[in-house]
Amino acid sequence: MRILIAECKQEVSTFNPALSGRHDFVYSSGDDIAAFHDGIDSEIGGALEVFREAGAEIVGGYSARAISSAGTLAADAWDSLAADFLDGMERAWSTGGFDGIYLSMHGAMCAQNESDPEGYLLQETRRIVGEAVPIVCSFDLHGIVTERMLSHIDGFTAYWTYPHNDFADTGARAARLLLRIIRDGVEPVMALVRVPALVRGDELITATGLIKGRIDECQAFEAAGGLSGSMFWGNPFTDVPELSSYAIMISDGDEQFAIDAATKSATNFWADRAAMQAPLIGIEAAVERAQALKDSVGGTVVLIDAADATSSGASGDSNAILRGLIKVGYDGSVLFPIVDAPAVEAAIAAGIGSTITVKLGGTLDPARFEPLEVEAYVRLLSDGRMFSETFGVEWYGGKTAVLEIGKMVVCVTSRAVALLDRTIFYACGQDPKRFDCVIQKSPHCRYELFAEWATELIGVDAPGSTSANLPYLGHTVCARPMYPMEPDATFTPEPNVFRRRS
Repeated sequence: MRILIAECKQEVSTFNPALSGRHDFVYSSGDDIAAFHDGIDSEIGGALEVFREAGAEIVGGYSARAISSAGTLAADAWDSLAADFLDGMERAWSTGGFDGIYLSMHGAMCAQNESDPEGYLLQETRRIVGEAVPIVCSFDLHGIVTERMLSHIDGFTAYWTYPHNDFADTGARAARLLLRIIRDGVEPVMALVRVPALVRGDELITATGLIKGRIDECQAFEAAGGLSGSMFWGNPFTDVPELSSYAIMISDGDEQFAIDAATKSATNFWADRAAMQAPLIGIEAAVERAQALKDSVGGTVVLIDAADATSSGASGDSNAILRGLIKVGYDGSVLFPIVDAPAVEAAIAAGIGSTITVKLGGTLDPARFEPLEVEAYVRLLSDGRMFSETFGVEWYGGKTAVLEIGKMVVCVTSRAVALLDRTIFYACGQDPKRFDCVIQKSPHCRYELFAEWATELIGVDAPGSTSANLPYLGHTVCARPMYPMEPDATFTPEPNVFRRRS
């Protein structure tokens, strides 16, 4: 049994004006794909274990993995990336054909000249390999599942956790599904029910929030004989035509079983739509709350700036909360991350131990963030290479400077890195627990990283291209009406069924 594996993963915010490019990815091909993923907590890592246990021969095609989420992919970058991916597919296919194909994807890519990159790659992969070979994918539950994607694959799996911690499990589930198609002859039928609602907030934490009920339904569906159950709530920041939330259930030939399960989950999701919005407070009120907690309780207060979450596609150059802290006169110690290549270059030119006057923020998204002039002490300079606390693989933030503005420590990178954990802080020699206030530029991190020990987490209504205040963003492409942009939007379940095998 021969299995072809390949990968193309990026999540973007189309509201981020800074385009991403080829330099925002790392690449591998052939046997190097498996070599990279062996033993790590990734979808391909999990799939490899299942395939090898089954005695399969693994052949790598092409892998393009985004270093971090970012803005829309530039047209020329997409054209060359897509060409390389498909060239890798053709080269691998020419070695003798395959019994099945496994593709690791995200689902929320978007390029200037292609609103559905994953759909295009799947369409062209199908052109190369023909109609008979089964293709199974794994997706992020923040993916946007298009009809073109579903029309060219036999099945898929998606994450069941948020914050995500089931990468390898999701890949393993996809691998087992592919093996069942190849060896057992199962005939996947996919039922999709679209929900015209976009959601954010704590109720989407799958361990504790209302969304747990939908994940439980997906798992119950599989336990009752379903092949795969998924609830997608999309990426609200990737404004593309088919952006929405979806319940998708895949059964073994039983169309009504899949339709009933998808309809149930979609209906329950719709009922919870209002509760699944993020409670936010303004910057000034958030800073005043942080000051009050410092004075009365102590410990570390975490201000959540989800609007500038690089792990969701934001630019990372927001200085909005830093400006607010200075304006209100917050007197505690602060730890703050920001992307600002010119500020790093100024720090390098001055050298460690120097005091410089520099502008921070607004270099990538100047329409939202006016540069803030500060006087800062250059504490540390580095090459920006770090190892991810979550994944254990190398990340690269470009040249990096640690600046001190009084009791405020600012970790300044030249490039965006995912801020879904504490990697950037540790790489800059800073322990978040030693600060009165930490700015977390991620809507949610794993519980033990901040929430377990912080005095309080405060969601801040700040400007940015990944704001949880969804009406603020200004969607113009996705289907309307859409909740919460239209509070009076209505929902009628309309199942759509896809199947490739007779």
